[in-house]
Amino acid sequence: MTRTLPAVDLRVPTHEDAFAWHRVFDDPDVMEFLGGRAAAAELSVHHEATARQRMHDAELGYCLWSLVNGEGEVMGFAGAQPWRHAWGPVGEIEIGWRLGRAYWGQGYATAAAVTTVDRLREAGVPSVVAMVDALNTRSIAVTRRLGMELAETFVTPTGRQGHCFRLAL
Repeated sequence: MTRTLPAVDLRVPTHEDAFAWHRVFDDPDVMEFLGGRAAAAELSVHHEATARQRMHDAELGYCLWSLVNGEGEVMGFAGAQPWRHAWGPVGEIEIGWRLGRAYWGQGYATAAAVTTVDRLREAGVPSVVAMVDALNTRSIAVTRRLGMELAETFVTPTGRQGHCFRLAL
């Protein structure tokens, strides 16, 4: 039986979305595989991130878009951006998603990831990677639903074990 995915709205993040990202990501469960609650604690981090995403959208035609529900509430983000670190898949496009805890288990991450893949294909992006903590079974499940394949395992600079998944578009 195939599960029907919910409708999703992905839009370029606004300046105001920094406040929403700060609120929905200020949760130890949400940040468990991303450096813990402290990684989301500073509002300035989200102001910088939303500004960077607006720049990516203007320059590349894609970014980490705000994921908005039918009531206009920001649930998190999903999209893609160039890999930002000196380690890992340098020069590649990373697909990603992060949702507030209240939205887990409802198909939003998968629906947003599928929409992202469709938009990236339209933009002419040839392939994407997803860098996922080896213990993050929920995100690994999303990569599998997208048809991504495990390309390699890695250890982050902080010593965490991870997986690099790949998908040709």
